[in-house]
Amino acid sequence: MRASRLISLLMLLQTRGRMTARELAAELEVSVRTIYRDVDSLHSAGVPLYGDAGPSGGYRLLDGYRTRLTGLTAGEAESLFLAGMPGPAAELGLGSVVTAAGLKLMAALPVELRDRAGRIRERFHLDAPDWYHGADETPHLAAVADAVWNERRLEIRYHRWKVPQDVVRTLEPYGLVLKAGRWYLVARGGEHVRTYRVSQILEPPALREPFERPAGFDLATHWNGALEEFETRLLGGEAVIRLSPFGMKRLPDMVLPAVLRAAEATAEPPDHEGWTRVTVPVESPRHALAEFLRFGADLEVVAPAELRDLVAETARAVSGIYDRTGTG
Repeated sequence: MRASRLISLLMLLQTRGRMTARELAAELEVSVRTIYRDVDSLHSAGVPLYGDAGPSGGYRLLDGYRTRLTGLTAGEAESLFLAGMPGPAAELGLGSVVTAAGLKLMAALPVELRDRAGRIRERFHLDAPDWYHGADETPHLAAVADAVWNERRLEIRYHRWKVPQDVVRTLEPYGLVLKAGRWYLVARGGEHVRTYRVSQILEPPALREPFERPAGFDLATHWNGALEEFETRLLGGEAVIRLSPFGMKRLPDMVLPAVLRAAEATAEPPDHEGWTRVTVPVESPRHALAEFLRFGADLEVVAPAELRDLVAETARAVSGIYDRTGTG
């Protein structure tokens, strides 16, 4: 661990130039006193590392000195696929490994390419969670990721929506997917490959015997197919609605992609008021009620009658609350 930190310290000075002990300590997540000890060790090893006192002082390497200790470890090379996602990498327990890999890559680049890479990092940032939703709490994510990587069966206690809600499952974990700030485990349980939300795993999973991952399994292909199947199964009903011009403008941000595609495919020319009539898939009247009420007065349900009556009844109930309470 200390040897890795000494290399990271060298990489920092090689890529960034002069740095203070406090800056180095912040980057390496250690104390300033630890930095002083590490610098002494590098001095003893013959590294031409110098310290300047004063407000503009700090540590620096002798001009022209470049270490060749830029080889990536196996873990660092694997972590490069997460280099653009520091948050998810940290959740998987790979935060420090990603940082070390990035430093080694930067140190190996020519100066002009290093500067360009630095500008890209300063100007682009990935924020995985969706709007209005925080990331899930996933205390067992690192253990699940370890089982995925090492191809070990997992025994989990899992909370689901159906009764019985708390169940025990033995799974062959094939992969992890991060979607809108939520982690999902794709795993085989019995004869079927299913998706499990990692935040619903109730206690640390138990690692079991190794298993052989199917050679032809492609995680991205499976996930995309599972999403399409889920939307098809979920949206088994249909509704005819009218949308105001503002409602049409809000539609892409308010509904599932399958609903948006259906709306675009069935949209009739706007009427004399500018409203557009479309036909969209829905899960159930109760679910559609919650979705459509988000549009306020910019959406009208035309059919089915059951859903239209449900919306009207809800609107009357809301109006009644405000009529009773008044403004005083």
